[in-house]
Amino acid sequence: MENLKKTILEFISERELIQMLMEMIQIPSYTGIENQETGVANYMKSVFDKEGIECRLEEIENGRCNVIARLKGSGDGRTLLLNGHTDTVCPYDMEKALEPYIYEERIYGRGASDMKGPLVSMMGAMIAIKRSGITMNGDIIFAGVADEEQCSIGTIDLIEKGIKADAAIVGEPSDFQICIAHRGLEWYEFQFIGKTVHGGSQGKGINAIAKAVKFINALEKDLIPKVYEKKHPLLEEATLNYGVIHGGTQLSTVAGECTLLVDRRFLPYENYEDIEKEFKDIIHSLEKEDREFKCNMKVMDVSVMKERYVHKAMEISPEHPIVSIIKDASEEATQKEINLTYFPAWTDGGLLSNYASIPTVVMGPGLITCCHSNEEYIPVDHLIKGCLAYALTSVNFCNKK
Repeated sequence: MENLKKTILEFISERELIQMLMEMIQIPSYTGIENQETGVANYMKSVFDKEGIECRLEEIENGRCNVIARLKGSGDGRTLLLNGHTDTVCPYDMEKALEPYIYEERIYGRGASDMKGPLVSMMGAMIAIKRSGITMNGDIIFAGVADEEQCSIGTIDLIEKGIKADAAIVGEPSDFQICIAHRGLEWYEFQFIGKTVHGGSQGKGINAIAKAVKFINALEKDLIPKVYEKKHPLLEEATLNYGVIHGGTQLSTVAGECTLLVDRRFLPYENYEDIEKEFKDIIHSLEKEDREFKCNMKVMDVSVMKERYVHKAMEISPEHPIVSIIKDASEEATQKEINLTYFPAWTDGGLLSNYASIPTVVMGPGLITCCHSNEEYIPVDHLIKGCLAYALTSVNFCNKK
């Protein structure tokens, strides 16, 4: 592997990777702008075109597109998919969010870690392999996908167009740790309906806040203990969190409405329909004992995916070949011990592993702790280390039959 590492380093430089990242950060691709990711996709395609790497843009909807590149092997090896999202969250209150700069060996800017930095490392890996003329048996496919921060229409489009691979790497920032699992995710909205009257006539009203309290108490007594009994050797436990509650209009009025937002994280072996039924059973039970109890439950709009798709959990066996190969490659690239762990957030790996049946790991340069913040950055040396890790993994995986 040492000789392969030297070869890769001969054909790509840290300076090139820094320049690519700085230029990509300057191209906005955050939620709410027209043709959101297309500017970045066009830039990435121009880079691949310049290097003579087969590449195309695939429109998804409303001018938004994925960018797909491929390095073809001889045809008798395994195919590896490198997947990463081209959208970012909004700049929010991040100063110079689209004006990248380097300070104390860190590149600052929106998307530096999440995840234009990992994308640059993936692109660099393919460029170095192409320039070096390394013989490949299998194919490397790169997919820069749209919309992961919202509804994942980019990866869903890949799946529905029949993407095939023997394994996939989702390049979310993990500080090079190999994430072989993550929880599933759903966000629920519970709307409690009461009757608004003046506070001086409380007996004629129905207080929706009180109904919400009754529901929360039932969750605490009957559901939450069951949720936290569900264990996993790596992910530890399932979770349920009350994230937001609001209701009422003013102090002198009985609250006619109250809304509770709940975050439910579930384990790979949990059934999505069963999770919904657990909430609905509590609602039905409360309706039977209290004829004034009315609650409407739905998945939050921001969490609704395309029909037939949900935010499923991801898991891959630690014995799968891609796991040992990417672990060895990452240790060679970083010169440090790499652990097998879980990713703390949801990723498109949940779609690839469940709906495309592609064994998937999550690994990337960058730090999840600074993502979505007003000080998002990636350490400069992560770019070349990520490039090396992806290149070494690609060659060693794809050259196996």
